[in-house]
Amino acid sequence: MTPFIKKKEIKKDWYIINAENAAVGRLASYISKVLRGKNKPTFNPHIDNGDFVIVTNIDKIKFTGKKFKDKKYYKHTGYPGGIKETTPLILKEKNKTQEILKLAVKRMLPGGPLAKKQLTKLKIYNGEKHPHDIQKPKVIEFDKLNKRNIVKN
Repeated sequence: MTPFIKKKEIKKDWYIINAENAAVGRLASYISKVLRGKNKPTFNPHIDNGDFVIVTNIDKIKFTGKKFKDKKYYKHTGYPGGIKETTPLILKEKNKTQEILKLAVKRMLPGGPLAKKQLTKLKIYNGEKHPHDIQKPKVIEFDKLNKRNIVKN
């Protein structure tokens, strides 16, 4: 029989990532993996086994190529002709740079109530400061994981 981990046995860690010059898609895929708990040997798709992730310096995040101007995010209001679109450039002008990463991570998680719960464990901040020092987060050097994680331009 496959042993499943119990809720009281789950240990949730805190990680901090500096998003300065990081590629949005690569960062979002790494974060979604940690939020779901796929980096742990006790991963189960139906259990919230993931960790908390703090992302700092989100205002210095980068896109590769022309995606910063050309990428479009769509949403529909539910009414006829109610499709709305926006771009990362418009979001940055409105000081909603946090939404860029949040949308990318949200779309990499499976749909449903469990994914919404896992997305609440993502904490995004514009500068270096964050109020989670008491949790003693472990630093993930995202730029050292792969040389393509950093955009040079």
